[in-house]
Amino acid sequence: MTHAVVFLLDVDNTLLDNDRVVEDLRGHLVQAFGAASADRYWAIFEQLRSELGYADYLGALQRYRVHGPGDATPDPALLQLSTFLIDYPFVARLYPGALRAIEHLRRFGPAVILSDGDVVFQPRKVQRSGLWQAVEGRVLIYIHKEQMLDAVQQHYPAHHYVMVDDKLRILAAMKQTLRERLTTVFPRQGHYAVDPHNIAAYPPADITLECIGDLAGVGLPDLLGQRPAHIPSKETP
Repeated sequence: MTHAVVFLLDVDNTLLDNDRVVEDLRGHLVQAFGAASADRYWAIFEQLRSELGYADYLGALQRYRVHGPGDATPDPALLQLSTFLIDYPFVARLYPGALRAIEHLRRFGPAVILSDGDVVFQPRKVQRSGLWQAVEGRVLIYIHKEQMLDAVQQHYPAHHYVMVDDKLRILAAMKQTLRERLTTVFPRQGHYAVDPHNIAAYPPADITLECIGDLAGVGLPDLLGQRPAHIPSKETP
């Protein structure tokens, strides 16, 4: 079945405040292992992200264990850190209005999670946050989602797509491929979205929002291609 419109939604810093998750993880690492060991974990994490192209928190933990000093970190502490990650209360980190925005979009067409990430931690995040249920199990997770648009279209055929993402780089790459069949929506949330260098490096999105909750007030004509440059926030301060 080919839908009139399909809504594609990123997760990290789009529907869920991943910056807060990272902040909590940083604090837990320092508390459990000390500042020096925490710094070593993040150095491994950044190296692995450079190699893979996506964030792999559990993979970095495994590499930390394998390549670290043999007696620097006791195994029980590592096990507790893995539990911290797996059992993290992601639902508490959903942005205000995120679920309401998804419900609004589903009035017009299927809503699909389209995220980058690994095959263990990222699905867990989507499940524990309630997002998996909110999109009725329509979840796609790739290494580089902007390179997988053929697969996305095969899974969810549509005449028009709407992509909601906090990274202008992703939106610009997808727009270059789908052109007029795609409306890009940019919620200005998270560190990527407010970085002036990132903003200057890529063309503006079709629709810019101050927060994901504002998406619930955007009508179908705008989502299908009437493109205001900015929609003011209706959220209460």
